[in-house]
Amino acid sequence: MPVVLAGLLASLALIIAIGAQNAFVLRQGLARNHIGLVIAICAGSDALLIAIGVSGLAGAIRTYPQVLDVLTWVGVIYLTGFALHSFWKARRPTALVASGELPRSAAAVALMALGFTYLNPHVYLDTVLMLGTIANQYGSDRWLFALGAAAASILWFTILGLGARFSSRWMSRPATWRILDILIGIVMLAIAVKLLRSGL
Repeated sequence: MPVVLAGLLASLALIIAIGAQNAFVLRQGLARNHIGLVIAICAGSDALLIAIGVSGLAGAIRTYPQVLDVLTWVGVIYLTGFALHSFWKARRPTALVASGELPRSAAAVALMALGFTYLNPHVYLDTVLMLGTIANQYGSDRWLFALGAAAASILWFTILGLGARFSSRWMSRPATWRILDILIGIVMLAIAVKLLRSGL
């Protein structure tokens, strides 16, 4: 259970940050426009990419053990930068506000959800590289970590999409995002320290 929880927290810290995908999910949730489809695409894509990261990196590490050392240091640098950026954003937080025209057909919504997911380079850094690297630190328990990480995506996108109308007044407050950015920064630093200690 601690490994599953670690995966859950690491994934949440990465995906909660304000971005185009989250804004799109929130807008669809507020409009109640094929939100179930959007949640399924976003969460399912994350689970797929996390699995690719865990299995792909595991194979590369078995063949070239030094790959994990390199990725560990890349992870430490990336997570530390992510944390510092979150703390910087907390100084002048921005709100997540739903705006803009919404496509009406399921096909159009699905294409947009896929675009916001797979055309975003950060999704590969966060899921394949970062979560894959962290998961492989747990050795034989890496799939438990992946399970927790995938559950985090399902949890977050469900809350964001289905709870959009209820939570919109809080999500539109900069103070809410100041608190979230600080918490995200703390979690990212904690993970970076864990990676650093395991690398040493």
